Parts: sequence; C-alpha cells; structure tokens
Amino acid sequence: MPPGGSYHGPVDREEKDSSMTRVIVGISGASGVIYGIRLLEVLKAVPVETHLIMSAWAEKILTLETDHDPSSVHALASVRYDNRDMAAPVASGSFPTAGMIIAPCSMKTLAGIANGYSENLLERAADVTIKEGRKLLLAPRETPMSAVHLENMLKLARMGVVIAPPVPALYIKPRQVSELIDHHVGRIMDHLGFSNTLVKRWQEEPFPAAISPMQE
Repeated sequence: MPPGGSYHGPVDREEKDSSMTRVIVGISGASGVIYGIRLLEVLKAVPVETHLIMSAWAEKILTLETDHDPSSVHALASVRYDNRDMAAPVASGSFPTAGMIIAPCSMKTLAGIANGYSENLLERAADVTIKEGRKLLLAPRETPMSAVHLENMLKLARMGVVIAPPVPALYIKPRQVSELIDHHVGRIMDHLGFSNTLVKRWQEEPFPAAISPMQE
C-alpha cells in the first residue's frame, strides 16, 4: 500500500501449516530494498513459511530503486500483513517463529526497536522477537553513521540482536552488483541456519613466496 493509501485492515492472512518453520521478513523504508526482495526469493525455495511486513516507505522506495511493484513482492511471501495491523499474529509472542530479519533496516526502525517504541507492526514484531529470546537480524543501511545510530546498534547487539549491514565482500571479486547482493543474502541464510550456495566461502591460499614468513 503506497504512502497515504487507504487502510483496509489485515491483508493476505490465512492459516498455514504450523509444523513448518516460520520466519518474519521485514522491509523498512531505507535504501537497499533489493536485499529483502532477494531474501524472499531465496526463502521461497526453502521449506520455510515467510511472514512479510513492509512499511509504506519501503513500498515507495521499491518503485524508485527496482523494477518490482509491491504486489509482486507480496506474492513472494507465504503471508503478508499491513504494517498498521497491530492485531496480526506476529504481534504476539504466542505465535512461534524461528526468528526475524529486517533488510534493509532504516535508522528510524532501528531506533524504535532499540528503545521499545513499537508504533507499528514491524517494530512490534521485532520487539516480540527480542522478548521471546528468538533470533533477530537487522541489516542497517546508512552511511556515515552518527553516534545516535551506533549507540542504538550497540544497545541491540548487547541484547543479542545480530547487526549485519550489507558490507560488500570484495574478496569474492564480483563482476556485477547481483553477486554482492546474493553473497549478503547468503550470509543472512547462514545465520538462520539454512544451507545455501549463495555465499562464496573464504578459501585460504598459501602466501606467495615473496611474502612468506622467514625460514628459521
């Protein structure tokens, strides 16, 4: 739903098989929405139930940064919720999940989570994930970061939240941007415990002779 659009309550909600692993995917209004989209695409191929929450600004940025439209992204998820639906199942700790990822995570969303100020479903679901002791991973997109940003991230890290900004892995010698996106999404999959082939694993190579340690 675009910013300023009318609100019609819960959307795309139906009962799913509770025996399947559930993961909440949040996409907030920061640059880099492609990370959340690609994660949904990859998770769709895994036996996992995805519960999507997108902010209004995430949907706006989606149209500015990608060729996707909101409806096509919604279709990638098993279940989608309106960000203003505070009665959604994911707003309660009684709804079991394997964890939550917000990619990208805006500094506003991060601040709301860090300070327990849950003014929307995205922040409430993250708050629930923390209080229930489940895995929460945030992919913040901002640079440079102010002391406020860093203090909020430190506060969350001390609570056990994984702070995983999409830093480019140049050691993979990427030929195109999609390789960098896939690599970071693969690292997120690693943290969720899902095997994947997106990550180009580091392989140690011998030092060249010119810089080998001196022989005794």
